[in-house]
Formats: sequence, C-alpha cells, structure tokens
Amino acid sequence: MIGLRPGRAGRIVALAAHCDDLAIGAGGTLLTLGAASVDVLVLSGGGTAREDEERAALKAFCPEADLRVSVLSLPDGRLPAHWDLAKDALEELRGRTEPDLIIAPWRGDAHQDHRGLAELVPTVFRDHLTLGYEIAKWDGDLGRPGAYQPIEPGVAERKIELLHEHYPSQRRRHWFDREAFLGLMRLRGIECGRRYAEAFHVNKLILDLAGD
Repeated sequence: MIGLRPGRAGRIVALAAHCDDLAIGAGGTLLTLGAASVDVLVLSGGGTAREDEERAALKAFCPEADLRVSVLSLPDGRLPAHWDLAKDALEELRGRTEPDLIIAPWRGDAHQDHRGLAELVPTVFRDHLTLGYEIAKWDGDLGRPGAYQPIEPGVAERKIELLHEHYPSQRRRHWFDREAFLGLMRLRGIECGRRYAEAFHVNKLILDLAGD
C-alpha cells in the first residue's frame, strides 16, 4: 500500500445532506484527525430534534476543535428542487473559510441529496483537497474508493458508541447497528492492510513530490 502523508489538516470543512451522514461516513476520521478548526454545513434537519442530535454528536466527534455548525432546513430528498439554496449556503461558507481539507459525500452516491451536494462542492471549493465519504445503504452503491484513513480499533469502537449515543432517532433503522458500521470499516481495513479504515473517493489530486 502506497502512503502519502500531507501536512496536518488543521482546518476542515465537513459537508452533509442530512444529520448523521458525517458521523457515519467519516466519524472515525474526525476523531483521528483532531483538527483545530471544523466548519460543518448540513443541508437538512434544521429546527428539529435531528439538529439537536447533530450538534451534540459533532461536539463529541470533534472535542478539541473550534467547531462551527450550520444546519439548514431543506426538505429531505428534495435537494434538486432547492439547488440555488444549497449553492448559496456553500458560497456563504466559502466566503468565510480557507480549509486544508474538505470532507463531503461522493458523486457516485445513489441518494440524490448526497449526490447533488457532491456535485456542488467543486463548483464552490475549486482548489481544495476533497475526500468523498461513503455510506452503506439499501441502494447498494458502495464503489471502489482510492483513499483510506486507517482507524485504530479503539477509535472504531468509540465511533460506534457515539453514533448510538447521539442519534437515538435512528436506532430503529435496520441498517443502523454495530455490525454494519464495524463491518464496513473492517472491509476497508482489509483493502489497505489495516484492521479498520474509512475509505474515500478523490476526484482530483495534485502532487508535489519534489517538495517545491
């Protein structure tokens, strides 16, 4: 496995269509990176109990960060009909931050809200490293990611604990369980020669191997 170790990502922008997307897709990575600054934009769930869950969860996943969370109230499953509002929210966020790393959905996600957000990201954040996270779902849209963040076993367990602690509204979902979360991390760990990992899709990456 070839490893590249860029400088520490002190400033992160984390994007999601729904509350819990970030924690499911990249919770272990957020716990591992321990970024100093995290700006979060979630497109739906604002003004509901889901927003309260999300704020408490992200505080736990980013305990040491200067955390700023915005949760909008776009209707779930209707992002294509609210394209302008989503684009405006991203533009507003871009105007007040210069991140080292963006964590967002990936373009191959079968959920139209996830996919739509992924397509908007490079129209706003054009020159930034963007990692597209994955979320297992009924649609069976898991692809072949090319980037992996190894997750220590203790961190993997902590991710699962925090998911169940902070998202009680989702516990009734048939896919919201320990086996699903740990199983995907184990599978991605196999693919990168580690016990556990979270995997990401990268659309474009510029190398500076000479270090100039």
